[in-house]
Amino acid sequence: MRDSITRDNKNLIIRILAVLFWFFVWQVIGSYLDNDLLLPMPLTVIKTLFSMLGQKMFYIAVLNTIIRIILGFLISCIIGIILSILSYNFRFARILLSPLISFIKSTPLASIIILALVWIKSQNLSLLISFLVALPTIYTNILKGLDNINLKLIKMAQVFRVNNYKKVKFIYIHEIKPYLIAATSISLGFCWKAGVAAEVIGLPQNSIGEALYSSKIYLNTAELFAWTLFIIFISFVFEKFFIYTLQKL
Repeated sequence: MRDSITRDNKNLIIRILAVLFWFFVWQVIGSYLDNDLLLPMPLTVIKTLFSMLGQKMFYIAVLNTIIRIILGFLISCIIGIILSILSYNFRFARILLSPLISFIKSTPLASIIILALVWIKSQNLSLLISFLVALPTIYTNILKGLDNINLKLIKMAQVFRVNNYKKVKFIYIHEIKPYLIAATSISLGFCWKAGVAAEVIGLPQNSIGEALYSSKIYLNTAELFAWTLFIIFISFVFEKFFIYTLQKL
């Protein structure tokens, strides 16, 4: 136990040092260019971020974007799990869904965003894009987990007449949990990238995407970097939160 804690502390220190190293590289390149329009200094970006934290519109934009992206991700989890269960139990469903999942995975994100803007309001664009980006990963991983369930455990449960609730809890959920955690880790990052990109194109009012676009229009590079750092931070926080929650189930 003590060795495990020591190992975790060492890994944390290494990660912090890695982050500090890249901040140092950023500082060196910024000093060489000496142009805040091209590459602002890390300290300038951090000051800009703290200045943004004192503005009411900052929190409104962040809240709106978080709600849409996380809602899109959660819907993709629910539908992805349902579809994977159907594909696991019915071969016809697996064959029928295969082209659709491949189509969603292969279609360029820009094409989906532009087409979606024809059908829906820009306010809902990031929700739809987050859903579409996460769905193939959730579906594929859960289906792979179901396919790899130990059939001997299923037969043993049948022999001992284990009820369906216990079979689902102690066999199915236990077996697919690593696949769900992996899917969550991958898809959440893509959700934030794609969701914010959709907002930059769709420009819904009071959103992170609109704020990013405004920073670009007014050549406020420091604010653009500040928003980018914040997006990375909240993406990391939500990913760790969801993975921690799944591990505790």
